[in-house]
Amino acid sequence: MPTPKPFEGRRHEVSRLEGFSDAVFAFAVTLLVVSLEVPQTFSELTAAMREFPAFAICFALLFQVWWRHFNFFRRYGLEDRTTISLTGILLFVMLFYVYPLKFVFKLMVFQLFHLPLVGHGPDGHAEAMILPEQTPLMMQIYSLAVIAVFSLFALLYQHAYRKRDDLALDPRETLETRLSVIDNAGIASIGVLSLVIATVGGPGATSIAGPIYFLIGPFKWALGTYGRKAHKRLNTTAD
Repeated sequence: MPTPKPFEGRRHEVSRLEGFSDAVFAFAVTLLVVSLEVPQTFSELTAAMREFPAFAICFALLFQVWWRHFNFFRRYGLEDRTTISLTGILLFVMLFYVYPLKFVFKLMVFQLFHLPLVGHGPDGHAEAMILPEQTPLMMQIYSLAVIAVFSLFALLYQHAYRKRDDLALDPRETLETRLSVIDNAGIASIGVLSLVIATVGGPGATSIAGPIYFLIGPFKWALGTYGRKAHKRLNTTAD
């Protein structure tokens, strides 16, 4: 008989906190939309379509944040003061960083497809989207968002880990909760590394501060390998 997956069968009713969170996530996606107005000319349509790849990337990132939040509540169903406070801060951070997130990936997509890096200032005149001396600050803003979001998730899972007895978590669920703390704390640590590189290295280090996030792949692979071995040891002990 196959071993059931951790948290299998643990389902909780959607709380008011989850409902409010879903509404905030939906509003954040609305803010990411390329344009709230239907293009009036084909030129406006093609201009809007150029921003679609950036929208797709940002949507995928926001969906990942929503998915992590969804899984947390499906697993633990916590609604205490700590959970509410951390969730409120998480939602605030997410909304605050929607436009910086959109700007970073719009810039990246335009550079990738060799599109003109030109925007419009408050008075409507054309100006460069970003100057070389502004790139460290851009990466600092992005890295602070990564650090904030994943640190808050780490704190949420750490809170659930502390309440493991109250939640009646079995050993495998306890291990999975601890792995989730490490997962989120590790991604936040990569954000710290990017922040330090951008701050210390200046404009010349921006080409390193951005790609450093590719370290998330090897980190997730290493953590997954460790997690599988840890679960195997638990299963062997249980047998």
